[in-house]
Amino acid sequence: MSVVVCTVVARSAVAAPQAAPPALAPSPPALAPSPRPAPVVMLDAGHGGSNLGALGVTGLREKQLSLVIAARVAERLRARGIAVELTRTTDRTLTLRQRVAIADRLPADLFVSIHANASPTRTQHGYETYVLTSRGVDVDGRALRSDTTTPRPGVASDIALVLDDVERGASQWEAAELATRMQHALRERRGTDGDRGVRQDAQHVLLGATMPAVLVEVGFIDHALEGRQLAEPAVQSQLAEAITEAIADQLAD
Repeated sequence: MSVVVCTVVARSAVAAPQAAPPALAPSPPALAPSPRPAPVVMLDAGHGGSNLGALGVTGLREKQLSLVIAARVAERLRARGIAVELTRTTDRTLTLRQRVAIADRLPADLFVSIHANASPTRTQHGYETYVLTSRGVDVDGRALRSDTTTPRPGVASDIALVLDDVERGASQWEAAELATRMQHALRERRGTDGDRGVRQDAQHVLLGATMPAVLVEVGFIDHALEGRQLAEPAVQSQLAEAITEAIADQLAD
């Protein structure tokens, strides 16, 4: 009997070469972050025009002193590369609400209102810086908001009002910091004896501001000694240096 031998040859399983994955499109270059807009400082020279302000012992008016100091601060800030706007550069009348409205419409990053003090007894002296009270932010500021809205392109008007309210509240921390820096810079130049500290009050010129806002009283223009000092160009420059330093340090943080 013949034997048939069947030889089974196993075929080696050879994996077919896989196709190379499709080349990935090159990633688009990373977008550089948008440059942060340069901060803008709004300086407000108190009073002006028919609003004379306090009368000094030398005949110098508060409206004149505040304008001189504001102009000198603006010059020094610009020399440091900081953008500055002023609510007034001439002897013109502005209401308190117009001043903060100018800052809100810009919109500014800081608002500093410059004034000189006076007292019924003409015996007080020194410098002080004001920030708003919580009521000034929460109640009075909201009452003014319809007239001082901040431009917000593409944002519905009702949402913009809410954002204004949020910014008013959030800015108070920075306002307090700026006020503290202001007092420190003035103390270095005018001495510790005149430091009346940071104070809270519902200063009308600050109501409605959506940025950190302070009011600085550089001294008592009706004081027998300090009033004469405030009329001196060297002292005015000294005060301008102090205000400039405080603002520049605040923006550097």
